[in-house]
Amino acid sequence: MTASDKIAVVTGGAGFIGSHMVDLLRDEGFTVRVIDNLTGGRESNLAHRKDDPGLVCEWRDICDVEKDDPLFDGATYVFHFAGIGDIVPSIEAPTDYMRVNVQGTVRILEAARHAGAKKFVYAASSSCYGLADTPTRETNPISPQYPYALSKNLGEQAALHWHQVYGLPVNSVRIFNAYGTRSRTTGAYGAVFGVFLKQKLADKPLTVVGDGTQSRDFIYVTDVAAGFYAAARTDVSGEVFNIGAGNPQTVNKLVELLGGERVTLPKRPGEPDCTWADIDKAKSVLGWSPKISFEEGVGRVVERIEDWREAPLWTPDSIASATASWFAHLDKSSDNVGRATTESK
Repeated sequence: MTASDKIAVVTGGAGFIGSHMVDLLRDEGFTVRVIDNLTGGRESNLAHRKDDPGLVCEWRDICDVEKDDPLFDGATYVFHFAGIGDIVPSIEAPTDYMRVNVQGTVRILEAARHAGAKKFVYAASSSCYGLADTPTRETNPISPQYPYALSKNLGEQAALHWHQVYGLPVNSVRIFNAYGTRSRTTGAYGAVFGVFLKQKLADKPLTVVGDGTQSRDFIYVTDVAAGFYAAARTDVSGEVFNIGAGNPQTVNKLVELLGGERVTLPKRPGEPDCTWADIDKAKSVLGWSPKISFEEGVGRVVERIEDWREAPLWTPDSIASATASWFAHLDKSSDNVGRATTESK
């Protein structure tokens, strides 16, 4: 494959993981074409490449993509990150999630199929496993607990179906708890890193759900991008791979690394006590393994903490309001919404 033949499409390429995928692909000599409607992504995530002749960006919606879309012409790989996330909005507006995360995925699959792409890599979510046994293998039962998780899993099923029926070479990557620079700074209450970093900047207590002993399989974003690239390059198709660190870290550990006071919020229904990816399949089949330790990754994020200066500041009261529908629909006995206690750390 010559340099001129190396073309990749990245949907959601102005987003958190997508923009890091763009960086990796450009470093590998690919011409990269990005499609993003900038709902979750930001042009600033690609500002360092504004004069890059090997990068083409189109700011439009994946739901408007037609099967003969010229953006996909000659594409070797298609990486599909575009979609809408977060638990609470999915409970409040499930039809939006089905439209974008399922029907939007089908439109991208059709464009990739008609373009003759050599590999389609779908960004799936480990939320499909629900309250899973750990460590969690790809063969664990699928048990989505809320519409976001369901929509992402349906998108994955569509991608694998396009492999089965149409012969489109597809792999699906189930991402565990990705973190790192360029993670989202606006929008709905969501990932713990963005919430904590703004609170730290504002010298406010960190809002810890439960007792903080719950653990998450935090995986640094550049390791995630490397996993997707490995899933594209492999000769294997029609497979699902977990991408995580395989080394869960507690929320208390994150608080310890960041420092400061904490305020404790009620534990939430539908959230696992532990997420823990069994990554043996990715290691053995893809030859991939994570490189960035949790301590190093947190250090990299803290070095860029000013990037979260304009992020929304979440307080116990605003979090209680934002997650009210979460408790209302997933826990019928939740009388403790919004109660909080503060302690030094």
